This record gives sequence, structure tokens and C-alpha cells, in this order.
Amino acid sequence: MKLGFITAICDGMTLEEVVDFAAENGLECIEVACWPQGGAQRRYAGVSHIDVASLDENKAAAIKKLCADKGVEISSLAYYPNTLDPDLEKRQNYIAHIYKLIDASAMLDVNMVTTFLGRDPHKTVSENLKLVEEVWPQIIAYAEKKGVKIGIENCPMLFTEDEWPGGQNLMTSPSNWRKIFQILDSPNFGINYDPSHFVWQQIDYIKPIYEFKDKIFHVHYKDIKVFKDKLSDVGVMAAPLEYMSPKLPGLGDVDWGRYVSALTDVGYSGYTCIEVEDKAFEKSLEDAKKAVVLSAKYLKNFVI
Repeated sequence: MKLGFITAICDGMTLEEVVDFAAENGLECIEVACWPQGGAQRRYAGVSHIDVASLDENKAAAIKKLCADKGVEISSLAYYPNTLDPDLEKRQNYIAHIYKLIDASAMLDVNMVTTFLGRDPHKTVSENLKLVEEVWPQIIAYAEKKGVKIGIENCPMLFTEDEWPGGQNLMTSPSNWRKIFQILDSPNFGINYDPSHFVWQQIDYIKPIYEFKDKIFHVHYKDIKVFKDKLSDVGVMAAPLEYMSPKLPGLGDVDWGRYVSALTDVGYSGYTCIEVEDKAFEKSLEDAKKAVVLSAKYLKNFVI
């Protein structure tokens, strides 16, 4: 397995600076944030270290040389919107940008895009499965044509009141995964596995690794701390941030030894990226960089 981080926390840094930072700290890969130009619209979203809309062969060659010279690989091009947004104009804009990521990923020989499946938060799971069937087969067919894999993170995007009641991503549980994989039965469609989202949903985050071993394309390292006293007070139907908080790996409730052990059991040898969303490390860019260094130091106990 190769250890790296997602660059969304490096707002204000150039790609060259991000690659230098990774190399200086012994990190082998980066999941490159590739939102459209124009700035963040929510926490950890809006950062763009590669402008995929303007990427051409010359720029791609320069990026590949930069990474090769520094010994840092690009694990994936990352963009996490709601591709099933009920606002059709927003939906089409999001999907159009995903196509640009697919093109750029192929041009850079990365051949991986990490994103969300999306969800209309006001529709049921069954209704959203029908939306998936309408929207996603064309995207996957295009990715297959380009030789690009798409890894969907299992984040419910169900944290704040405006995301209720259903959240903004359907790919949230093993039960949903089975249904979605029946609709999108493609070797190019899989999972960007983040155990932290299962912790606060009270889902076993180890067992699915064995069942879905062939669908795990990419891995995130983020921890979650559930405050049981708060959970006892507000209950599971409260907005999750009322009773839990994202933390750096090792500072929450994920058993990282068991998690990495399970990945090695199934022979996973791909990219694994630290995702920093710990509010204790948000005061400055230097804090964010420190969070990556601390997380990497901890995870190197398990990831060799």
C-alpha cells in the first residue's frame, strides 16, 4: 500500500508546493483536489490543484514530470459534488465537471477519479436508485471508454440541517452498495473506502472489506470520535455533528490495526490517503500540514 493524503486541506498552495511537501515528508501519493475554479463552497471543497478544464497534453506532461522527479504519484483526481442534486442545472454542471476529470485522469495516466454518487435528499432510497439508473450508466460507459476507474466514497454527506433528511450521497452502506452494484455492474465502478463514516452510523467497518474486496479502488484514512454522552442525549436521529467529530487517525474510535490488517488480508495494495477534517487543525495552513505529518507518523506503524 502507498501512503499519501488528499490535497483539499492545502488551500493556497500550488501543485508544485503540495508535491514538494509530500516528498519532504516521505509520502508516496496525493489525491489531488480538482474542483472547478472559483473557490470553496463548503468546508474542504472548492480547492483546485489541477485545473482540469484547461489541461492539455503539454501541461499534463509537465505534471507527470514534476511527480516523477519528486517520487510522488497521483492516486486520483478528486471532486465530491452531489451528482443527483434536485436542482437540474447544478446537477448538469457537476456531471459536466466529472467528465472533465475523467478526461484529465486519462491524460495524466492516473486513471482514477474519486467522487460521490450523489442523492436527492428528499427522495427515498428506492427513488434515488432510479435516479442512479438514469444518470450514472452514461458516466460509467465514458469512464470505461477512457480506461478510468471511479471510486465512490461512502460518506453520507448528512451532517448539517440543510442536508437532511436523506443526505447527499447514496453510497452509504453495504446494503446500498449491493443494490447500486447491480445497477452499475462495471469493473470501472467501485469504492473509495472510508471507515470513519461507518463508525458513527454504527456499521461494522471491517466486514465489508472482505465482501467488497474486488471493489475497493482507493482508501481514505480519517477517524471519528463518537461522544456517547451526547449521543445518549440527542439520539441517532439528530444531525451527526451533534454527537460526533472527525479526528486525525489514532485520535478517534477506528481500530487502525484491525482495519489495515483486513486490507492486507484481502490483498489490497493500492493507494491509501489521509483525509484531514479535524477541527483542532483548522486554524491555519501550517496546522493542516502538521495534521498530515502527525497522521502519517501514526499510520506508518501499520502501513509499510
